Amino acid sequence: MVRRQEHVRAAIVGLGNILLMDDGVGVHAIRALSEHPPEGIILAEVGTALLDALELFESIDVVVAIDAVTAGGPPGSIYFLDVNDVQVHKHVSLHELGIAAALRLLPAESRPQVVILGVEPAVIDYGVQLSPAVQAVLGQVTQAACAMADQLPFCRTPPYDRQLELNRETT
Repeated sequence: MVRRQEHVRAAIVGLGNILLMDDGVGVHAIRALSEHPPEGIILAEVGTALLDALELFESIDVVVAIDAVTAGGPPGSIYFLDVNDVQVHKHVSLHELGIAAALRLLPAESRPQVVILGVEPAVIDYGVQLSPAVQAVLGQVTQAACAMADQLPFCRTPPYDRQLELNRETT
């Protein structure tokens, strides 16, 4: 689902496989944001269809991509990564294409600035619900995505340390 609005320069996209529990955190985040969409920001439920999203990526300046990221932290940890810091494997199938590899299919001058808002998964297994640890931080993830999308078009240097774990309250 892509929701287009006029004169939009930023998008928040949800990545991942909704059928593999926490791997679908990006899609769950977009669905949550769709209940009260942020003004002036495109919301796109991309899932695993990155090639289908290339046209959208060419038409905007900034993308905040929400996805599951396994980085070794506790489940529910939130990470900020610049897409340029993500390693691209040379021999990847088009069926396994990640956002960094997909963007390289675009001409360099057409590529948006992309920041990945990653969430450490607890469970990657068949199921459509999020684990309790990831569900608990979903609101924090959506708030961070909106704040980043608002700031990034005007700030080429991200206002955060790369791979920084966001402090979160524990209950």
